[in-house]
Amino acid sequence: MLKELKEKLLSKKAATDAADIKATSDAKAASKAESEAKSGGMKTEKKAKRPAKAVSAEITAAIEAKKNSPMGKLLDATTNPAAVGDIVEGPVINIEKSAVYIDLAPMGTGIIYGREFLTARDIIKKINIGDVIAAKVVDTENKDGYIELSLKEARQALIWSEAEEAISKKLILELPVLEANKGGLIIQWQGISGFLPASQLKPEHYPRVADGDKDKILEELRKLVGKKISVSIISAIPKEGKLIFSEKNPETKDKKEIIGKYKVGDIFDGVVTGIVDFGVFVKIEEGLEGLVHISEIDWSLVEDPRTMFKVGQKVKVKVIDIKDGKVSLSIKALKENPWTEASKKYKKDKLVEGVIIKFNKHGALASIEEGIAGLVHVSEFGSEEKLRKSLELGKSYGFKITLFDAKEQKMALSFVDKEKKA
Repeated sequence: MLKELKEKLLSKKAATDAADIKATSDAKAASKAESEAKSGGMKTEKKAKRPAKAVSAEITAAIEAKKNSPMGKLLDATTNPAAVGDIVEGPVINIEKSAVYIDLAPMGTGIIYGREFLTARDIIKKINIGDVIAAKVVDTENKDGYIELSLKEARQALIWSEAEEAISKKLILELPVLEANKGGLIIQWQGISGFLPASQLKPEHYPRVADGDKDKILEELRKLVGKKISVSIISAIPKEGKLIFSEKNPETKDKKEIIGKYKVGDIFDGVVTGIVDFGVFVKIEEGLEGLVHISEIDWSLVEDPRTMFKVGQKVKVKVIDIKDGKVSLSIKALKENPWTEASKKYKKDKLVEGVIIKFNKHGALASIEEGIAGLVHVSEFGSEEKLRKSLELGKSYGFKITLFDAKEQKMALSFVDKEKKA
């Protein structure tokens, strides 16, 4: 029986189209029936086979369908005869307990057996006679004359082919974040783990850390673990088993090209995308956002930007700097500069009243009017402790202007009201 099956399968090497396959199958079915009749009948096979005509019809349809299958491009590159490493495709013509036979006309007959059969048994369970499957050539001709194939290795090759197709078509994939590290996120697709660099995150997911502290960046990135995000594959390297993802819109132009449209002095409406301790991030257009540093929010002292803005809020901003691919924006530049009017009212040695609005390592800041503040240096008191005992936050005191530079927006004050503290 084994010898007869081998002869039947090997005879299919001459088949080059669906008509030849059908004719061969019918002839061999008739021959088998005649042989069984002469010998008094042979033992019934454990697994019933389909009628030859039915199988041939499925194979004919399968061969026609495979021309437009996802493996088309790979098959175009496959030479004849098959070589080790080639990805081949064909209809299943027989399934046994430990082997699967595939028609690879005109190259011959392929077989998946032994270790390759065991490693792919979960896939094989779902295969039926007539199904077109892709496999990788591991031996061009074994001792029985078959082309040995690997289904599992072919699956891997097909996945990489699909990855290349996803890149060319700029497909958007909804995938969960598995892990985070200091450089970005780990995402899995089709069983392959890939990397999404932090630089490829959308503005709303980008870790906004003022000092670039890697531990703080990791802390922010970990908030995304377990969440599904929309990504695209931007690079696939099969030899290294690497996939690189991006969350940014694949249709978005290169950032340098976008930035090239803007210049210092431009004014436009933007949308707040993020608020942090050191400022506000504003989206200029898709794929580009700028930072309004806390010092550029208002002429008055701003302690917490969160009290002034909300994500999604529209704001008018002005470009004040473009450097190293970063755009710096200002909101206060669109407001009247209070120092211009102050230059007409204040000068050195003038006595003024001011409210203490903040302490820092250099001393205390006293606001003379909205947007105009001067520094009372700690050296005047001998120590920070004595300064804080003499001046209380929120209270008004008398001062003498010791330095006034409206152009540089600088003012220094000397505490003169040593008795009044209310």
